[in-house]
Amino acid sequence: MQRRSILKAAAGAATTLAVPQVFAQPWPSGPIRIIVGFPPGGGTDALARVLSVKLTQMWNQQVIVENKAGVAGVLAADYVAQQASDGSTLLMAHINSHALAPSLQPKLNYSVERDFVPIVLVGVTPNLLIANTNEAARTAKDIVALCKAKPGQVTFGSAGNGSAQHLALELFKLQAKVDAIHVPYKGSGPLLTDLMGGQIQYSFETMTAATPHVKSGKVLAVAQTRTKRAKGHPTVPTMAEQGFEGFEATTWYGLVGPGKLPTPIAQKMNEDVNKVLAMPDVQEKLDTYGAEDGGGAREKFAAFIRSETAKWAKVVKDGHIKVES
Repeated sequence: MQRRSILKAAAGAATTLAVPQVFAQPWPSGPIRIIVGFPPGGGTDALARVLSVKLTQMWNQQVIVENKAGVAGVLAADYVAQQASDGSTLLMAHINSHALAPSLQPKLNYSVERDFVPIVLVGVTPNLLIANTNEAARTAKDIVALCKAKPGQVTFGSAGNGSAQHLALELFKLQAKVDAIHVPYKGSGPLLTDLMGGQIQYSFETMTAATPHVKSGKVLAVAQTRTKRAKGHPTVPTMAEQGFEGFEATTWYGLVGPGKLPTPIAQKMNEDVNKVLAMPDVQEKLDTYGAEDGGGAREKFAAFIRSETAKWAKVVKDGHIKVES
């Protein structure tokens, strides 16, 4: 009888130990990290820091932004995929790591669907088709005409092979049926320096990086790459308005967790971040970055990632785009 009681006690202890600690106490019970795959100062970092301030107050725990830059966000995604699924480590996912990389890098160490739990879409920003101020072709149609008149000679810069800017150019080339020279840079900074200096002619630059130079008159905004105009650039026409029906090449950001993040934690995060995104002062900051359409259900974000992955996989295939890993 005594032996039976000991066995029952042991079994009960084992069951208790087998229950994930996350359910043993309310979440969050300690600091939370938001990992960003780019250096400080960019759009991904800026949006993560907007969230971290508000969530620190809401959760009464420190929410820390940690930068792990490299391979256009892939290194950070690979890191988060390997972290504990206890809600202490999140990733500010980016179009590069979660929609472009799966097609561009066949040897990717992670699976977007298996190794991550979508939490919430934070925002979608257009790219801006920008031009050097000395360029005569200042509409999308005129640039197409220029590319046809000088096939393989008109230059477009990007922040690197396989970047969102690069893929926007490839989409443009496919739809316009033109050839152009892709000039990859190591980031938007040197790209913009050369564009302003006349070393390259055009770029589908991110709105976050391009806006200060557009406002100062150092570059020309030709078009924006969503099907609707962003609040921050109400006078800049879309590509669709200039004859490119359905053209949409965006940069987007969202929170995800490691692949086994418990549903109750993911749902609480979703609800709380939705509250943050609805705050007037947060909305004002997002507008300055051109970030719109954030928020919504977890399932909506998951479906968005799948649709973006499929869309860009077709562009990569049709454009025969290859990136050295």
